[in-house]
Amino acid sequence: MEQLEITSIKKEIQRLKKEKNAVVLSHYYMTPELQTLAGKGGVADFVGDSLGLSIEATRVTQQNIIFCGVRFMAETAKILNPSKNVFIPDKDAGCSLASSITAADVIKLRQQHPGIPVIAYINTYAATKAECDICCTSRNALNIAKSFDSGTLIFVPDVHMGHNLQKKIAEETGKKLILWNGICDVHEQFSGSSLKALKEIYPRAEFLLHWEVPEDAVAVSLNNRKGVLGSTNDILRYAGESASKQFILASECDLGATLKGMYPEKEFITPCIRCPNIKKINLNNLLKTLEAIDTSESGRFEITLDQELIRRAYIPIKRMLQFA
Repeated sequence: MEQLEITSIKKEIQRLKKEKNAVVLSHYYMTPELQTLAGKGGVADFVGDSLGLSIEATRVTQQNIIFCGVRFMAETAKILNPSKNVFIPDKDAGCSLASSITAADVIKLRQQHPGIPVIAYINTYAATKAECDICCTSRNALNIAKSFDSGTLIFVPDVHMGHNLQKKIAEETGKKLILWNGICDVHEQFSGSSLKALKEIYPRAEFLLHWEVPEDAVAVSLNNRKGVLGSTNDILRYAGESASKQFILASECDLGATLKGMYPEKEFITPCIRCPNIKKINLNNLLKTLEAIDTSESGRFEITLDQELIRRAYIPIKRMLQFA
């Protein structure tokens, strides 16, 4: 896309946001042109992780919310804002992790482990959330796990995040996690061997690791090397507080753009592994979404959920927000 065309699309998006009483929420994994804030020549009104954006959605005054992310994120925004219209520029922007477990799977787990609390990672669809006791994000999972009296907890669906959390939880509380075998197709690709190679190439770099990367990648990276294992916000904060000038990022490629924008004086080595689902969202279909609002075409982009499902899914999300 030519720069002149990009500039023209951005101007039209800004015009239509005012006309259609709309706000644009953009995830850290979006491409840079969708992450740039409107005040800095971009189109986004708020940029953040899925939890931060969903909370922000509850504060906006606009009637129409457009979520530049994947479908489970837009669903969460709708659950928290049932009286508002929530749109996503491509309904096929799904999530491999969210698709790895269903509501029926959770019901079966409860039957197999009666009385054991179920914690659902935010990366799940609304029907799955509705069958769980509480949701969590990578930012608050540890504190939520600690909050239960039960010595055993069910954690779904990310098995890698579960294993990484299990170590921390066992060290601090002695609790045990029963895990589901779900994975994120992006973070799964950060293997121990690939990060070992980067470790050797960049001997001074510190590691920025998302909870969702495999255990062997964590073990290799943090063996005799500084770094952080945690949420997106943990990664952003660590990069800012560390005295290091060089980092290896093990997370979605365009989080690197966020980091470079926040800390231009630092270097971020970013193996370019992109989420194909979230990249289905672009300037063109964002523009089409805005054009469709208040027309017969709006259903192509609007997130609609059954009222009873919204009611049930809101309960574990509301509990989660106490730990936000």
